[in-house]
Amino acid sequence: MSAAEPRTELDPRYSSPGAEPDHWADGRELLSGAELYWLTTVRPDGRPHVTPLIGVWWQGALHFSTGAEERKARNLAANAEVVLTTGTNTWAEGFDVVVEGRAERVTDAALLTVLARAWEAKYGEFWHFDVADGVFVGAQGNRAEVFAVSPRKVFGFGKGDRFTQTRWHFA
Repeated sequence: MSAAEPRTELDPRYSSPGAEPDHWADGRELLSGAELYWLTTVRPDGRPHVTPLIGVWWQGALHFSTGAEERKARNLAANAEVVLTTGTNTWAEGFDVVVEGRAERVTDAALLTVLARAWEAKYGEFWHFDVADGVFVGAQGNRAEVFAVSPRKVFGFGKGDRFTQTRWHFA
């Protein structure tokens, strides 16, 4: 099993009778195509902090950016463990994904350049970034640190005619 191919299991307690586990390709597709993600970090005093953001799934990790002085960046400096979620905001249809992992700072200029192009391709020219000094630089000169979250565990929640709770465990 490679990092790209997780171990898959269905939790029958929260799945319809006879349900099969969802395929990782479906979870990966949702992570790749989602426009909005919710990031949960932990404040220094232990309280959670949740915020919506945009991001790019690239080479097995979900990437997001934030200003160095924003609450999420300050939280990550103290505790890099995060949860990222995306999906549908409905009960009886759709698919939701919850990613558990560690946010690692990306500073490599070549990778940041690739990611900046991916951001613009996904979200349009409003989200154009240049790269300098290990960060994204926006049109107004604002700087954003970029983080990658490689999944340790991902939960997939299928809803509708067939409810599923699938777990994907990564090495």
